[in-house]
Amino acid sequence: MSRRYFESLRPGDCSTIDAVPNGTFLTQVERTHYRWDAQKPFYAVVLCVLEPKLLAGYRLSGRLYCTPKAMWKLNWFLRDFGYDTELLSRGEINDCALVGLLGIVKVKYTIVKGLFHLNFEAFAPAKKWKQLSDASSNDHPGSEVA
Repeated sequence: MSRRYFESLRPGDCSTIDAVPNGTFLTQVERTHYRWDAQKPFYAVVLCVLEPKLLAGYRLSGRLYCTPKAMWKLNWFLRDFGYDTELLSRGEINDCALVGLLGIVKVKYTIVKGLFHLNFEAFAPAKKWKQLSDASSNDHPGSEVA
């Protein structure tokens, strides 16, 4: 059975922007799907928020582009989420091997042509969550991820 989530089906008082603010989250890869496009091929990625507990269960949907200029970001994501290093060294991405991986993501919403878009700004290994969540609670939401 396949499940799909549509933020627009959520109650009107729970918009995506209100539901998950800009910030840093411990997440788990729920699903990925490669989308071919002549100009900008990309991986559609859905992450499930694990921490902070207040937002646990929310989903973050975004894109990781596969253009030559954007491969550094895809590589960063794969490395920090603990993707199989042997597959990565061969330049292979197995969608099934991505599901379940844990990692930290910093997200930021932007508005493009009147539409809200979620951008994955930065990534870090899951083992750094305690350190980064302590830092963000001392500063402000969305503090540095490196």
